[in-house]
Amino acid sequence: MTSTAQRFAALPTAAKLLLILSAVLLPIGLALIWVANSGIQTADTASRGRTDDQARAAGRAIESLIARNALALRIAANGALAAGPTGACERAQRSLAVAPAVAQRFELDSADGTPLCVVGEVPAPSELPLVAPGAIRLRIAPTLDALILRVGVIGGMATAAIPAAEMRTAALELNSDIESLVIRDGTRQLRLIEGGATTDDDRGHSYSQWPLGNGQLVTRIGAKVPLITTMDRLMLLLPLLMWVMAALISWLIVTRLLIRPLRRLERAVMSLQPGESAMLPDKLGPATEIQELRDAFARGLERIELSEREMADALDGQRRLVREVHHRVKNNLQVVASLLNIHGRTAGTPEARSAYDAIGRRVGALSIVHRNHFAEMEENRGIALRPLLSELGAELRGGAPEAARGLVIDLDLETIHTTQDVAVSVAFLVTEIIEYAMLNRPDEPVEVSLRRTSELTARLELSSPVLVPDDAEAPDKKQFERVISGLAKQLRSTLERKLGRYSVDLPVFPTP
Repeated sequence: MTSTAQRFAALPTAAKLLLILSAVLLPIGLALIWVANSGIQTADTASRGRTDDQARAAGRAIESLIARNALALRIAANGALAAGPTGACERAQRSLAVAPAVAQRFELDSADGTPLCVVGEVPAPSELPLVAPGAIRLRIAPTLDALILRVGVIGGMATAAIPAAEMRTAALELNSDIESLVIRDGTRQLRLIEGGATTDDDRGHSYSQWPLGNGQLVTRIGAKVPLITTMDRLMLLLPLLMWVMAALISWLIVTRLLIRPLRRLERAVMSLQPGESAMLPDKLGPATEIQELRDAFARGLERIELSEREMADALDGQRRLVREVHHRVKNNLQVVASLLNIHGRTAGTPEARSAYDAIGRRVGALSIVHRNHFAEMEENRGIALRPLLSELGAELRGGAPEAARGLVIDLDLETIHTTQDVAVSVAFLVTEIIEYAMLNRPDEPVEVSLRRTSELTARLELSSPVLVPDDAEAPDKKQFERVISGLAKQLRSTLERKLGRYSVDLPVFPTP
C-alpha cells in the first residue's frame, strides 16, 4: 500500500465521502465550467461584435453625411461657376436650398484660390490646399465646432462647413448607445460626443476606429457593450453550483445521520469500565440501523460480563484447588521429613543417621519451596526467593549436626521472584553447598548472595573456603560436583567455579 493510500485510509469516513464525491463529479464540474466559460465568452464576443457593427454604422452615417454634402456642393458649384463668377454664390445657394441636410455655409474660390464670394461664415478656408476638379479635402475647423470640406470643380473650388451638431445627429440616429465620438485629422480632433468612460479597457465599453474621406479623417467611437450580467453568470454556473451543493449536502447528511451517532456510540463503549453496567446513549439519530447496532452492543456486553463472571468464579475455584494441592503436598513432605528424622535417631550406625539427615534436609527444602509457593499464589507473582532462602538457611542451621551447630550463614538477598521449577533447583543447590560446607568446614562461614543482573536474570553466589574447584582430596567431592552441576543444568546456566565462590545465573520475573 502506497503512502497516499495509507493517508486516505486514515481519513475519517466523512472526509473520504467528500473526496470521493468530489473526484467522481470533478470531470462534470470541469466540463460545466468550460461550457459556462465558453458561453460567457461567446456572449461577450457577440455583444462586442454587435457594438462594433453599430459603431461602424455610425461612422458610415457620418461619412454618408460628408459625401452628401460634397456631392451637393460640387453640383451647386459647377452650375454656379459655369454661368460666370458674377452671382455665382446666389445661384449656388438656390441650388443648395433644395438639397436636404446639406451645409448652407460655403465659399466659392477661383482655381488659384482667390475668394469669389461667401455665404455665411466658413472658418479658416485658407488652411485647405488647392484641389483639382473632382478632388475633395477635409479638415477640422480651428474653432473645433465644424468640419471644413473643399471640393474641386471646373473653373474653381467650393469650401463648406459641416456643423458638429449635424454629424452628431447623423451618428446617433442609428445607435443611441454611443458614449464618445471623436474625429481626428492628424492635427486637431473634434469631440462630437463626450463619453463617461475614458479608457479602452473599461469593462462594459467598446472602442473602435474607422477611416473617413479615404483616410483623411479617423473617427474613434466608444459605445456601451451589453455584457453578461452577474445574474446571467450565476445562471450559466448553476450546474456547477448544484454539484457543489450536492457534495456538501451529502457530506452533511452522512456526518449527522451516520458518523456522529457512531462516534457517540464509540465514546460510550470506550468509557465503559469493567464491572459497570452498559449505559449506552438512548438517542442516536433517526437511523434505525445505528439504534439496532447499539442494542447489539448492549447484548454483546451483557454476554461478555456474564462470561467474565463465570470465568472469574472458575478461576477462583481453580486457585483454591491448586492452593489445596500445594498445601497437601507441603504437609505430606513435612510428614516425610518427620519420619526420616525419627528413623534417623534410631539408626544403628553414624553413616545411616547421616544419610537420614541428608535426605531429611532435602525433603525439608522441597517443603519450604511448596510453602512459599502457597503463600505467593494470591499475588500470582511466582515464588519470592528472599524469604525462601532465609527460611531455608534457618532450617539448615537448625537441623545441622552437633559439630556444625555454630555454622554461620550470611545472607545478602534482593527481593526477586521466579518460577516454582527454578525455586526448587535453587533450594536444592543451596542445600547441597551449605550441607557440604557444614560437613567439611563447619567452623567457616557460608555467604549467600542474590543480585539482579538484568530485567530477566539474577546471579546467585555462594562463598565458602570449602569451595575449591578440582579438589580431589576433599571427601565426597566428585559426588558433590556431579550433583551441583546437574542442578545448574536444570537452571539452564553454567556453574561458574572460582576459589571460594560458586555462582550461577537464574531466570527471574521482571520488576513489577
